[in-house]
Amino acid sequence: MKVEPFTNLKDIRNVKRLLRTKPRDLLLWVMGINSGLRVQDLLSLRIEDLKDKKVGDRIAVREKKTNKENVIVINKEIASCFKFYMDKFEPDDNHFLFRSRKGINYPITTYRVTGLVKEWASSLNIQGNYGAHSLRKTFCYVQRVHYGTPWEVLCQRLRHSSPSITRRYLGIQNEEVEEILLNTI
Repeated sequence: MKVEPFTNLKDIRNVKRLLRTKPRDLLLWVMGINSGLRVQDLLSLRIEDLKDKKVGDRIAVREKKTNKENVIVINKEIASCFKFYMDKFEPDDNHFLFRSRKGINYPITTYRVTGLVKEWASSLNIQGNYGAHSLRKTFCYVQRVHYGTPWEVLCQRLRHSSPSITRRYLGIQNEEVEEILLNTI
């Protein structure tokens, strides 16, 4: 079963509130919903990749799935959450950003991220099928619905090989389709 995006801005804010005492998880949530990168690419990041970056700075990321280069642009949310994370832990520069309990040389797994996302949704009683990929899909949905970003731009951002793949990420609801039938021509 495919996972879905978080479509309600209130739910997205509530997850942020829920994670305010968990700097690593908050940073993961914020980076996931603000970058549109696959979780496996976020998990490969190290402290040194973000250290000393300011709002507007870019971080180059080599995508594991496609081996294409992509970027993250640091926005205010990411910068703020990273500062919060660094203030709490002060890890070494070469440590993984999202390290696991196994130690500093291991990031958490995509499987663990899926479990975390499910826990967050469940604890807030958010109904739906959520997982690690929900972060990427949430980025796409919010960009389209709340910022009016054209799907062609999202296709390029997500580095999809085909527009049909991007369309699956858009989270188009039946109500939206029916709404256009009220438009007069």
